[in-house]
Amino acid sequence: KSIGTVIGRGLVPDDYDKIVNELKRMADELDSDLILTTGGTGLGPRDVTPEATEAVIDKLAPGIPHAILQSGLAKTPHAMLSRATAGIRGKTLIVNLPGSPKAVREGLDAILPALPHAVEVIRGENPLH
Repeated sequence: KSIGTVIGRGLVPDDYDKIVNELKRMADELDSDLILTTGGTGLGPRDVTPEATEAVIDKLAPGIPHAILQSGLAKTPHAMLSRATAGIRGKTLIVNLPGSPKAVREGLDAILPALPHAVEVIRGENPLH
């Protein structure tokens, strides 16, 4: 099942306000079903993506980062250093992924099977929920 069409892509600096503004723009103005962020989820002083994400979401979706973490821990103990989060803003699912390309692929592998269903439920398109 297709997860959708890319309607936007961008590079945002490690700046809390800029991340908040871009997440709001993509969720509210572009009416995105799904926003995936990469990077800024570690322990470094510039890693503020989880805080920016939590500032804009209405509801947490803790199972998503849990699945990413569980998958990552099977490969490296460094996965435990992630502070990634996920949640819903309006009808948009926002998911933080790690920064390294390998970790992004592994994280996507862990969550992709559930994302189409999650989007359907959030959009109210699944009559069973």
